[in-house]
Amino acid sequence: LGVPTCLEACRRIVAVHRRYRMPATFFIVGRTLEANPAEFRELLDDPLFEVASHTYSHRMFRNHPICGPAASLAEIEVEIRRGKAVVEEVFGRPCLGLRTGCGFTDGLQGAPEILGLIADAGYRYVSSQLWGPDFSLPIPLYPPFTYAEDGFPGVREFPSHGWHENLLKGNNRIFGQGPARVLLFPPLMPEAIPDRCIETPEEEFAINRIFLDRAVTESAAYVSLVWHPWSLMLFDPPMRMLELTFEYVQSRGLRPTTFARLDEELSAATFANV
Repeated sequence: LGVPTCLEACRRIVAVHRRYRMPATFFIVGRTLEANPAEFRELLDDPLFEVASHTYSHRMFRNHPICGPAASLAEIEVEIRRGKAVVEEVFGRPCLGLRTGCGFTDGLQGAPEILGLIADAGYRYVSSQLWGPDFSLPIPLYPPFTYAEDGFPGVREFPSHGWHENLLKGNNRIFGQGPARVLLFPPLMPEAIPDRCIETPEEEFAINRIFLDRAVTESAAYVSLVWHPWSLMLFDPPMRMLELTFEYVQSRGLRPTTFARLDEELSAATFANV
């Protein structure tokens, strides 16, 4: 959530989630939340949903070949702390997770200074590994991991999977960026790469289904696709893709959850096995 059309898009998305009783984690940019705090609180203050931070203003934590250079460490600290504070001020509950702007191919591995700021701010998890190898798409079904090797075993990473759906649709063009070069050769999942930008909700669902089915086949810990409210509404105002995807999730007997609940379950399982 991070552009002016997000509020209306969020209303439509929430309506579908409630109709299907599908929980969700909404990562929201602090400045977007500050612009409409009462409206977002009324919409998302629901036990079905987790609200987490998408930073304060979407500044880059690391250099990014598509989204631009990294901010300074001092600026990144503002993104981390202020983004969390705004969520907690508006919703009156702890903000447990952080999704970085754009994300990175290796998440925050090898960035102990940033991980230290995240840990000190009190986050339980981060979602920052949002690209495949060499900033390619689609993203493989990477498993969750902790940053123990960087000295922060208490910070868990939840990678995302599949496509950034705005790139799959060519919607990045509305920001004047032009088409991004994101395919890996040879591709890791050629069956999930269409020969053009998709044009219908049914085509988008067909790609979603590939990742859902593979997650079941591979007994993945979870599957999480990268969806942007503004792009979903631009492409599919009735939110038909969500309906098709949620119906399929339910037909397969998959269990929807939030990142915070999944983090609790993984932490409990680790403790039980010690």
